[in-house]
Order: sequence, then C-alpha cells, then structure tokens
Amino acid sequence: MSDKLIEEIKGHVIDVPDFPRPGILFKDIMPLFRHPVLVKAMCQRLADMLTALPGGPPDVIIGIEARGFLIAPLIAQILNSSLVVIRKKGKLPRDCITVKYEKEYGADEFDLQKDAFQPGQKIAIVDDLLATGGTLEAAAKLCEMLGGVVSAHVVVFELEFLEGRKRLGDVPVVALVKY
Repeated sequence: MSDKLIEEIKGHVIDVPDFPRPGILFKDIMPLFRHPVLVKAMCQRLADMLTALPGGPPDVIIGIEARGFLIAPLIAQILNSSLVVIRKKGKLPRDCITVKYEKEYGADEFDLQKDAFQPGQKIAIVDDLLATGGTLEAAAKLCEMLGGVVSAHVVVFELEFLEGRKRLGDVPVVALVKY
C-alpha cells in the first residue's frame, strides 16, 4: 500500500467535532471528491485489495447510503461487477426487505430490493467508513436474507478504536486508511 496515497487521502479529510451530535468527531470526506485523480487512485487500490482476497472479485458490489454511493459505482466499474444499493427505509421502489440497526449515533432502517441479486452470488459491501460496525452488519444481514454470500466489506476509512470489525464476524474487511 502506498503511504503517499494514504497521506494524500488523509490530507483531504476534515474532522468536524460534535457533528451530528455532541461527542462525535465526524470525518468529512467530501473535500476528497474535489480531486478526481486521487479518487480514481483510491478506488483502484480498493478494487485491487478486494481482488487479492481469496475467491477473487465479487459478482456484486453493494453501496450503502449515502457516502458508500460515491465509492461503490467506481469500484464496480473497475471490477466489471454489478452495482446494487442499500437505502434508508422508504427510498426504494418495488418490493424490499428491511432491517433495523444501531449506529454510532442512533438507530435507523435499511431497505434492499428483493430482486437485487441472485441467491449464491458473491457480494462486497462498500461504505466510506467503518466505525462501530452497525451499518455494515445490517447491510450484511439484508444480503444474507436474500441468499447472498458476503465475501468482503470495503471501506476507505476505519476507526480501529471503535472495534467495528468484531461485529462483522469472519468476513474480511478491506480498509485503506486506519485511524
């Protein structure tokens, strides 16, 4: 892994204290997306790391609302994998399954369309950040409810001190930048 790439990525993340509530140090990654060459290199690195896992690249890349939406399509294109999204409850048309989950600063619900992928397909779930693991855990539950095989979780940033990996079982976690 290139230390230069990681340092460049870190240089475009802004820490926002007490957002969305007191006591949370929010990592604002939006300034990163003002640098398309850097974003392309970041997604290529994540795709390479994902491909290097046992079993090779996934059939399906799932992007989690909202910031996973920014990264997942680029990785899916690089890997020639299908793209599926998991959204907050009530945002997807047609028949969906729903799961409730806890995250670092509250509770929420996710939906996944029932025909999003075929049972048995290998899936990588993409989000921007792994904190407590609640969001990725909920996404994995949705995928498993439809018979998908979650082969990896992919994040740009991991807050290791929150130990979110523990909630994700034996599924590999690909994380580019660790805090």
